[in-house]
Amino acid sequence: MNARLLLIACLGLLPLVAQAHKPSDAYVHLQVDGVVVAQRFDIALRDLERELALDADDDGQLTWREVRTRWADIDRLSLHGLSVQVDGAPCAPGPLGAQQLDEHSDGRYAVLTRRWTCPAPVGTLTPVYRLFAQTDPTHRGIVRVQQPGRDETAVLVPGAAPRSFGTAVGPAFSGFVREGVHHILIGSDHILFLLALLLPAVLASPRLRPVLAEVLRVVTAFTVAHSITLALAAFDLVTPPSRWVESIIAASVVFAALNNLVPMVREGRWKLTFAFGLVHGFGFAGALKDAGLAQGALALPLLGFNLGVEAGQLAIVAVFVASVWALRMTRFYRQVLLRGGSAVIVAVAALWLAERAFDVQLGVAGARAAMARAAGEADRHVHPAEPRSAR
Repeated sequence: MNARLLLIACLGLLPLVAQAHKPSDAYVHLQVDGVVVAQRFDIALRDLERELALDADDDGQLTWREVRTRWADIDRLSLHGLSVQVDGAPCAPGPLGAQQLDEHSDGRYAVLTRRWTCPAPVGTLTPVYRLFAQTDPTHRGIVRVQQPGRDETAVLVPGAAPRSFGTAVGPAFSGFVREGVHHILIGSDHILFLLALLLPAVLASPRLRPVLAEVLRVVTAFTVAHSITLALAAFDLVTPPSRWVESIIAASVVFAALNNLVPMVREGRWKLTFAFGLVHGFGFAGALKDAGLAQGALALPLLGFNLGVEAGQLAIVAVFVASVWALRMTRFYRQVLLRGGSAVIVAVAALWLAERAFDVQLGVAGARAAMARAAGEADRHVHPAEPRSAR
């Protein structure tokens, strides 16, 4: 019976392998000048490959030539994914600008520039965002709108009710809170790290209060640590390479789960949590950095995003503790959930670590992660005239 339950647990965790990397984000910059709205729309090549099968020779490497020859299809996708309205009236899209690629923290992005002409001087600007609405429920658009005297940023959910800029509709703060919750709930590596720490924490005592105290120490250490590095990275004070960060995050999950099987750190586990939490904070920072926010406009989005991460994290902790409380002193919990679950986490995180550290694809479940890296590293011998853009 235990073996069957362990198998079910293993199968339930396998889909996490394909979701362990940075969530799908696109970046929209709209600058208003009278009746004209200048657009810059950055879309990840890994997402475009998934939608349009850009890799013509199916060799797992996207070249500049393969991307360039499909630019008209990319443009059509972008026009379907983003339109602009002013005071309820649609603006007319102009011709697409020069073909460009840019490097973000998680790989290469296609950059689509154009000018929208509106029927009247811009008062209330409303981007209508639909990109990947039918194919990727995790996708988000991070939109920055610059108008004379104001600079606003918001997170848009494809297909949701449009958000207007230039009015007193409300601050973007709540959108970044929601994005923080969204980020932690789909961030499988962060979730497994927390679970690996929580599995033994509920065994600290047969009484509730000492258990909650242990859980609080672990969660607080993680919170404080990743808040520090999230701020440092978002303000560009410390910018470690993304590949190193992702590899160390995977290694932290391996170590935390392995410690449940072969104890190496028995006392003061919160210190271990704090040390690895510093690295996880760099992982959280990618979306905010890539949004291109000016440092003066970062404070509220940073606070909102961090509060959202904490809210999502506390929800995970509450659900976990409530779910296992009645089982924690049983043999089933110790053998199947603690030891079996930790073994599965070690296996999954070790696969992530191998993929990230050695830039390889291992198994069908790692295809999405490998594609993201292929897009970022594609075609090292890119045409020397490849256009690039400065952020």
